Amino acid sequence: MAEEVKARHILVDSKEHAKQIKLELERSDKTFEQMAREKSEGPSSEKGGDLGFFGKGEMVQPFEETVFDMETGEVSDPVKTEFGWHLIKKEDER
Repeated sequence: MAEEVKARHILVDSKEHAKQIKLELERSDKTFEQMAREKSEGPSSEKGGDLGFFGKGEMVQPFEETVFDMETGEVSDPVKTEFGWHLIKKEDER
């Protein structure tokens, strides 16, 4: 099991907005990084949503639970936390 994962995320204010962005990602040739720069409302948007590597206990639930259960390269369905709604892309694990 991975001890650390590397992920990007897009943070928005509603589940509907997150679903709309995921659809747009699937239908366009834009990368997750480009979409994060354009759409994310979080402070990591300027870095394309890059959160770097992190271990268990460093992120809020259910964000952490979701990303550790994902396959590398996968984009999550919308995940709600105290900060809003996230789309998460797992990029690597170690």
